[in-house]
Amino acid sequence: MAAISGGKTYHHGDLRNALICAAVDLATEGGPERVVLREAARRVGVSPTAAYRHFDGRGELLRTVRTHAQCVLADAMERAAGREPGADDPALAAERRLAALCRGYVGFAVDQPGLYRAAFCVPRPDGTAAPMPERQVPEPEIRAFTLLRDALEGLARVGTPRPAAGAAAWSAVHGLSLLLLDGPLRRLPVQRRNAVVETTLAMVVSGTRAL
Repeated sequence: MAAISGGKTYHHGDLRNALICAAVDLATEGGPERVVLREAARRVGVSPTAAYRHFDGRGELLRTVRTHAQCVLADAMERAAGREPGADDPALAAERRLAALCRGYVGFAVDQPGLYRAAFCVPRPDGTAAPMPERQVPEPEIRAFTLLRDALEGLARVGTPRPAAGAAAWSAVHGLSLLLLDGPLRRLPVQRRNAVVETTLAMVVSGTRAL
C-alpha cells in the first residue's frame, strides 16, 4: 500500500484510502504510536477537518492500520511457505510448511517492526495504542493464526497429534519475535539470530509430535 508523500498535494477522489496509506507509512516508520490522524492529513495535503469526515478519530484510523498490518503479516507468511520446496513424504511436507509459515512470521517482525507492533496493538478509548496484553487471546479471525492452525491440521491428517498446538506454535513464534525486537536477543548478529530462529522452529515442529 503506497502512501502519498508529504510534499505532494492530494488531488484524487479517494481521500479515505489516501489517509490509510499515509497512516500505514507512519506505522511502518515508528509503530502504532506514530499513527496520528492530523499527521496523516498533513502528509496527504488536506486539513484535519477533511480527515475527520472519514475517521471519527485516531482510534478508528489505528484499528484500520492494525487490520492492514495483520493482512500483510499473513501475506509474508504465505510467501515464505510458497518458497518452501515440497516433499514426497506428506508428513515432511506438512512439517516444512509449518516451519516456513513460522519463519515468515518471525521474518516479518524483524523486517517490519513498526507494522508488526501495529498488528497487535490494542487502541484505547482515547485513541492511544497499547501493546496486546500477554494473556489476551488475539481475535480468531486473524489470518496469521488461521494459517498456523491449518498447517497443524495438515499435520494431524498425516498422523501427528496436535491438541492445543495452534496456540503453542503461535506463542513460540510471537514470543521469539518480541525477544528479537525488544528483548535481550535484539543485539544478536544476523548469523546467530538466524540460528536461534531455526532452532526455535525445529522445536515448534518437533513439539507438535509430542503434544
